[in-house]
Amino acid sequence: MSPDRSPPVALETVRDSELWDALPDAEALVAAAVIAAFDEAELDALPDAELAVTLADDARVRELNAAWRAKDTPTNVLTFPAFEPDQMADAPMLGDVILAYETVAREAEDEGKPFSAHLSHLVVHGVLHLFGFDHVVDAAAEEMEAIETRALARIGVADPYADAPETLRTV
Repeated sequence: MSPDRSPPVALETVRDSELWDALPDAEALVAAAVIAAFDEAELDALPDAELAVTLADDARVRELNAAWRAKDTPTNVLTFPAFEPDQMADAPMLGDVILAYETVAREAEDEGKPFSAHLSHLVVHGVLHLFGFDHVVDAAAEEMEAIETRALARIGVADPYADAPETLRTV
């Protein structure tokens, strides 16, 4: 999959783990998901603002999760905003979205979803987190899920929340 246009920001996708070689079009999937997130959530950023997406493994994500969130376990996606959400429109660097291959793959398999679809979902999810969207409070979670669903539909990915058990509704 190749996006129809370039992302609205300077996007750098880094393969930090050889595991991601199993998905040769990962960069294109990431770019399409970033574009969809920006479009659907109507996110504003400087055209030359930088966004980094790192395709890592469980070990790296576990290290980061332990260091920054005091959770000594891998997770599917981590986000590190460079600025507060209300400053993002003028920020030169938006932040980092980091994905753990093994966790993403395991979740996709457990949920019966294509790996590429789950990756796209988590990229959209991570970008929204950078801009202050969250899913802690029910109303905010519903808003975030609705944006994610619409963004993913733009790139041909099925609603990740359709028929999902309540325990899987938050990423």
